[in-house]
Amino acid sequence: MKPQNIDEYIAAYPSDIQIKLQEIRQTIKLAAPSAQETIKYGMPTFTQNGNLVYFGAFKNHIGFYPRPKGVPEFEAELAHFDGPPSTIQFPHSSPLPIDLITRIVKYRANKIKKSVN
Repeated sequence: MKPQNIDEYIAAYPSDIQIKLQEIRQTIKLAAPSAQETIKYGMPTFTQNGNLVYFGAFKNHIGFYPRPKGVPEFEAELAHFDGPPSTIQFPHSSPLPIDLITRIVKYRANKIKKSVN
């Protein structure tokens, strides 16, 4: 059954993964307080005048998706993470890079705001 909201999505995972998913969720909320939570493509999504970021749990990592085309402005900082350019994979074996996630979300929110105005 597909989750209807982010709480349901997170509840479907083991407790250690739930902690990481809640951590990334809270980080996004703090970085973009006016963003709205939803589920798109079966993944937690934050929207703000369009899709801001998606995230999701996988076998070995948390996927983080700044949309629509990734964040080439952070390429150097993201070089040591696996994944294609528009996908960032944070391994379960490492702590989440909260500062980096915060800066990416703020960057995306600002970019969307500029495109709307």
